[in-house]
Amino acid sequence: MPINVYDQLKNWSSNASRIVIAGIGNSLRGDDSIGIKIVQQLQNKLPNSVYLIECETIPENYLHEIEEFKPSHVLLIDAAILNLSPGATQLVFPEQLNNFSTFSTHALPLQLFNIYLKQFTTAKTALLLIQPKNVALGETITAELAKTATQIETLLIELFATL
Repeated sequence: MPINVYDQLKNWSSNASRIVIAGIGNSLRGDDSIGIKIVQQLQNKLPNSVYLIECETIPENYLHEIEEFKPSHVLLIDAAILNLSPGATQLVFPEQLNNFSTFSTHALPLQLFNIYLKQFTTAKTALLLIQPKNVALGETITAELAKTATQIETLLIELFATL
């Protein structure tokens, strides 16, 4: 994972007080489950000021929960076709989403979800996007993305364990 993603996340979260980390994806489509896998790996490893949500493919169903938590920051983690090598990551901010032609398995495009987030919260939002290798139905997560999931878990624990 490029060091700039770590630096970007550190800078983005520098004044965070309450963070939502939402894992997005389809657990039946191999690497598309990366966001969910990372959130699962983070369970019981972060303080109560970090709220973990497994959104699957319908993050809009969790808007009320996110709003009630009153986060200062919301980090969405999802697989996306970025035309990079499998496991490559990119931190993207909502205002940049129109520049991305990403593959999505979600009922509601992430651009629209971010508009709703902005209406219901004052949180700073970022998307941690990860290039999948295989999103075929019925497949499990590939070794490349399992490695990336562990790297991101370690990074997020380092950044948010003392929040």
